[in-house]
Amino acid sequence: MTERLTSIQILRALAALAVCIHHAGYDAGRLAERAGTRFGLADVFPWMSGVDVFFVISGFIMVHASQDLFAAAGGRRTFIVHRLARIVPLYWALTSLFLAVALLAPRALNSAPPSFVEIAASYLFWPAARADGVVQPVYSLGWTLNYEMFFYALFALALGLRRERAVALVAAILVALVAFTAIAKPPLPVAFWGSPIVLEFAAGMGLGLMRARGVALAGSVRLALLLAGVGALALLGPEPDGQLAAHGVAVRGAAATLIVASAALARRSSHAFVWPRPLVALGDASYALYLVHPFAVRAASIALAGLPFGTATPAIMAAIAIAAACIAALLVHRYFEKPATRLTRRALGG
Repeated sequence: MTERLTSIQILRALAALAVCIHHAGYDAGRLAERAGTRFGLADVFPWMSGVDVFFVISGFIMVHASQDLFAAAGGRRTFIVHRLARIVPLYWALTSLFLAVALLAPRALNSAPPSFVEIAASYLFWPAARADGVVQPVYSLGWTLNYEMFFYALFALALGLRRERAVALVAAILVALVAFTAIAKPPLPVAFWGSPIVLEFAAGMGLGLMRARGVALAGSVRLALLLAGVGALALLGPEPDGQLAAHGVAVRGAAATLIVASAALARRSSHAFVWPRPLVALGDASYALYLVHPFAVRAASIALAGLPFGTATPAIMAAIAIAAACIAALLVHRYFEKPATRLTRRALGG
């Protein structure tokens, strides 16, 4: 039985909230520009670093949750079924919803209608360039899932080995891929998968091994790691050059590793800290929050666009969008994501 780590769930909630804040701040900033003012929520902190935290957590969780699957009969199949059931239903549903909106209300979106190839690649988690040259799926947030699914594929292949050897093999492949991409400049999809950001999966796997080997840190040490990680991100600030700029990935990856370590390497204790239940629930719904929040943000932006502008309007829009996203995520998680995951596992024989 895999140990449930509430601290990691809380961190997932905060990471998803950070991404939500980034997009809410961006749309609120656009409202402010129309009124001739400025709203700088996106300038306060590199909120998209929540993605880096997610990637490190993903590497950690794969090692932590797969402890009974390494070198086990049927381990690969169990892993693949669980990952597909966890990721595919909600992402496909929201990609389909996005396409429906693009068809029925194209002006509500910021991108051109996608081609058949782009749509097919999106559903298959395959990196493909859009008409503007940006390598993103139809539902743009899925770029992170294209990395996740590639990592899962590598991890599944290595599951036939014992834990330490499996982790070493996956980490070596990721490092070699990044090095090859930096030297050879290969075409898609290798160039996409060879981004330095994939090394965050390796860092997370390293933390998973550390916990499995009994490494546990005192509370004061973990607090220092947390503050150092958050401080590094605050000093980095927003990145005008893009999410995958090499320097930013290095800083954000290191900071995210420190932050996740502060949660993952807690000492096992019978007197565990009691986290607020709403935050724990949001952690459970963090995948839904990550995928659902753009709809809530855009809805709030459209709803408030026609109202008389005042200095508080952008802040109100951001607050409404974030609150609506959290509520929507909790509802989607309970009434769609959990049932769909169970049904998909059953259909796949898992």
